[in-house]
Amino acid sequence: MDNIYTEYNFTISPKEPGTEILIAELGLVGFESFVENENGVVAYIQNNDWNENILEDVFVLKSSEFTIEYSHKEIEQTNWNAEWEKNFNPIQVDDKVSVRAPFHENPNLEFDIVIEPKMSFGTGHHETTYMMLQHLLDLDVTNKKVLDMGCGTGILAIFAEMKGAKPVDAIDIDSWCYTNSLENVERNNCKNISVFEGDSVLLKDKKYDLIIANINRNILLKDMEVYTNCLNDNGTLLLSGFYQEDIPIIDKEVKKYKLLLIKTIERNNWVALRYQK
Repeated sequence: MDNIYTEYNFTISPKEPGTEILIAELGLVGFESFVENENGVVAYIQNNDWNENILEDVFVLKSSEFTIEYSHKEIEQTNWNAEWEKNFNPIQVDDKVSVRAPFHENPNLEFDIVIEPKMSFGTGHHETTYMMLQHLLDLDVTNKKVLDMGCGTGILAIFAEMKGAKPVDAIDIDSWCYTNSLENVERNNCKNISVFEGDSVLLKDKKYDLIIANINRNILLKDMEVYTNCLNDNGTLLLSGFYQEDIPIIDKEVKKYKLLLIKTIERNNWVALRYQK
């Protein structure tokens, strides 16, 4: 039997950065899928995870900086792929990396990543994923052991392997993301990526040359000690999933573990930081 979902249709003014903030907060309370439109975003949550107070902790709804109106209705899970096909446009990063769905034409750039996002986060369209791809473009990861934490669709793990990294671990706590990452790893003919469902508990006794963590500020802060303990000497830590104004609190936490900030990329107030151990 198909899962039953509740659909929320949010109208947001101003649309940016209101939509980005809302999506981040909705993800924290259990919403699984988001489709942006010209007025805001449509968000989906399984009825098993829904309750009438689900939006109580979504603080942007109470912000005086944005006007957000919404309605919701129950729907049956239908053809999610068709929904994504209507809303998923191909992108290119620095004229070197293409991110596209299987039904898009290959633009024949240096790197071509084929993603069927389904219900997962991380198609390259979001600023944080885009910036992480830019950071990876700059790095020599040949034969480096890599962790993609909060892997979403697996896009960053896939790109790391394309650039020569091996072995690569991809981890996400969400079962949709775990399954989708497995599918996308196979779709891109990756041979050196292992996908796991879980959280930072899985990192016990692991060591990496490069750790990619594109999650959200609170989880990054909570797990920073785990990440830095897993990082080899001279290793690289890439962090994103937060805003420019969050840099001081992130930087203060990372520097407790003697890492040095090497490079900052900013895109529409989102940031991605590169640290060296």
